[in-house]
Amino acid sequence: MKQGLSLRVSQHLALTPQLQQSIRLLQLSTLELAQEVEQMLDENPFLELNQEEPPREEPAAPEAPRERDAESPQDGGGDDFGASEPEAVSPAEADAPDWEGDGSADMVPDEGEWGGDAAPRTSQGAGDDEADVTELAAGDETLQSHLLRQAAGLRLSHEDRCALEFLIGSLDEDGYLGETLEGLVAELAGPDPEHGEELLHSFTVALRLLQSLEPAGVGARSLAECLTLQLQALAAAGAAAEACQTALRICAQPMELLARRDVKRLAQMCGAGEAQVKAAIAIIVRLEPKPGRRFGNTERNIVVPDVLVTRVARAGQPRFRVQLNPDVMPRLRVQEVYASALRSHRGEGHQALQQRLQEARWFIKNIQQRFDTILRVATAIVERQKNFFVHGELAMRPLVLREIADELGLHESTISRVTTAKYMSTPYGTFELKYFFGSALGTETGGNASSTAVRALIRQFIAAEDAKKPLSDSQISDMLKEQGIECARRTVAKYREALRIATASLRKAL
Repeated sequence: MKQGLSLRVSQHLALTPQLQQSIRLLQLSTLELAQEVEQMLDENPFLELNQEEPPREEPAAPEAPRERDAESPQDGGGDDFGASEPEAVSPAEADAPDWEGDGSADMVPDEGEWGGDAAPRTSQGAGDDEADVTELAAGDETLQSHLLRQAAGLRLSHEDRCALEFLIGSLDEDGYLGETLEGLVAELAGPDPEHGEELLHSFTVALRLLQSLEPAGVGARSLAECLTLQLQALAAAGAAAEACQTALRICAQPMELLARRDVKRLAQMCGAGEAQVKAAIAIIVRLEPKPGRRFGNTERNIVVPDVLVTRVARAGQPRFRVQLNPDVMPRLRVQEVYASALRSHRGEGHQALQQRLQEARWFIKNIQQRFDTILRVATAIVERQKNFFVHGELAMRPLVLREIADELGLHESTISRVTTAKYMSTPYGTFELKYFFGSALGTETGGNASSTAVRALIRQFIAAEDAKKPLSDSQISDMLKEQGIECARRTVAKYREALRIATASLRKAL
């Protein structure tokens, strides 16, 4: 085998560290970006926060959106970012409704069922519950602290108090006791049977005390027990005795029957009439299946929008201002003192420090590029979906990622990263950027209807239906065809489930 040298020319794509960082920052959410900025501030001495607060003035709306190339870093403002608010204005020629009213309530489905997003309900009434939630959110009181404060007012022995506090500490965030008393005893007592019997007796007494505290239902080990405790509290408070007794007998039956609203089967098993069972179910659905929910950390569900869309009226024509949220934009700059010292001193470690300085500049430029790309994509979305900002979700048009990508000269994967975990504040509420994208359904006129608009139409049909004769999926499909929208029954069922709306049989039972 003969050895030799040869020269070959080829092209290949290499992801530089700067480009890798730019892609990673683009897909981060607002919270993740804040954590990334904090980490970089701790690691890089050449990076610092710009503490100078810029003057907050309402800038004049420009005639055209500001466009930047999101694929390459910007030359201007490399050492300082966040001092000004980039904005863009998108015109809309259609007439706009009264923007004083908030239409966000119309876009949320009415959910009286148990669910993760359903409003918590207690036996004290909706008004008291809303006041309690507001106070708890302001005071940051946890379920454990609320229960310990009540336990402090009980006159208990040292052993009973310790057992009660141990059970309170063993509750999950929903207020349930996830482990059995025997399991807790086995962990604490070990192989000593006499000590285990004493602990079991103490825990049994402590569990009765725990279940007597507020909120009603706390300390339950199952959903049936939780509902039973709340029904017993209602009965003790003088609520409808007959309906509460029927509801207690229903909770003693398998929960699957209650979930299916099998009134006939429940009436047979409870020895009551169907009217009594329906009245009892009406009481049960108003109970709180998660007693500890209203003590949860409400801040974790708060969404901070990345983009703000506001209406600007000029010469009678509605226009929309698209701007970045200044509260989520980190104000970063290069530490000038360290940078000047590095330029004047070329001693040992100069190369490593120069590398850190370059990393700080790259990071600032990538952050600026991230927000510029979000602004460009949000502006393009507002241009395409301007009917939504005027008439609501029923006017949403079909939109796919490729349309925005082709318009801005970006790749679909870039648009996907931008629209993930990024939110836009609109006159109709706050939505994820992905909300404005939807597939198309054919119409009789040869056009297309957005799946988002079809879901809104389905919700309207169901909201206006007769409670005694709810609409089936086939009937809804026929009604959509009357509107000129071709939508199969299976598609209607899929959209209905996505809206978290029960089937016709369950809606009739409700």
